[in-house]
Amino acid sequence: MTALTSKPVVKSEVVRDSSIMSGDPVVRGTRVPAMTIVAYLRAGRSSREIFEDYPTLPVDGIDAVIAWAEAELGPDWRALAASRTTRSR
Repeated sequence: MTALTSKPVVKSEVVRDSSIMSGDPVVRGTRVPAMTIVAYLRAGRSSREIFEDYPTLPVDGIDAVIAWAEAELGPDWRALAASRTTRSR
């Protein structure tokens, strides 16, 4: 019999499920909305601050949201909030 030396690692990802948060994108295994993490990152919040506010977020959850944001919102996803705020004034 062979002993497992480490747990298998499942990478975090952003998923949509109509039975979770009305189908809004969330980090898999949590109820943390991807757009909430995007808002934190756009506001310049640190990973530590995000993890303090969302302790159920997996360690690689922020990376998963960043990858999702780049794919869904485009490469300038961090700047989108700033440009929308400037235009509305």
